[in-house]
Amino acid sequence: MANRLLMTGTGQDRPGIVNALSEVIVENGGSIEESRMAVLGGEFAIIVLIAGDESVLSGLESDAGSIGERTGLGIQTRRTEQKVPSGNVLRYQVEALSMDQPGIVHSVTEFFSSRDINIESLATEAYAAAHTGTPMFVLSLVAEIPAEYRLSELRQIFLEFCDDLAIDASIEAL
Repeated sequence: MANRLLMTGTGQDRPGIVNALSEVIVENGGSIEESRMAVLGGEFAIIVLIAGDESVLSGLESDAGSIGERTGLGIQTRRTEQKVPSGNVLRYQVEALSMDQPGIVHSVTEFFSSRDINIESLATEAYAAAHTGTPMFVLSLVAEIPAEYRLSELRQIFLEFCDDLAIDASIEAL
């Protein structure tokens, strides 16, 4: 079983960052298992899960400064392990859309957190609606819902919760 290293990097966006970072990882013998990346404002952010033997990961950790210079990113590393499935859970995709208003992320995540439902991933975006220019907000998350939950009841409670906040929402099995 391979060891794993979580590498994060942030820096000013420019073409070629992903290529430069993936090149360094491959040159050092690492393998990218998972990654997330985005441009937020004018900044680029990446999270990469790298698999490799101990010497590969140790080398990447010790070379974080030079990797940062080569890629133009502020690099941080942290050892981790392969994710172990968290018991008897089912994965659901949750989508929420509304006019932009403060607190949407907190309200939606509090709904799930207060029910001990893990959020595996979350992405948000604000944009101007076509034709009207109305500020809009969209949230997309993947929740790990314990199998013992009656999904029809949870879905109904969630949709009522969202209606109270003027959020259009859906929750569907993956």
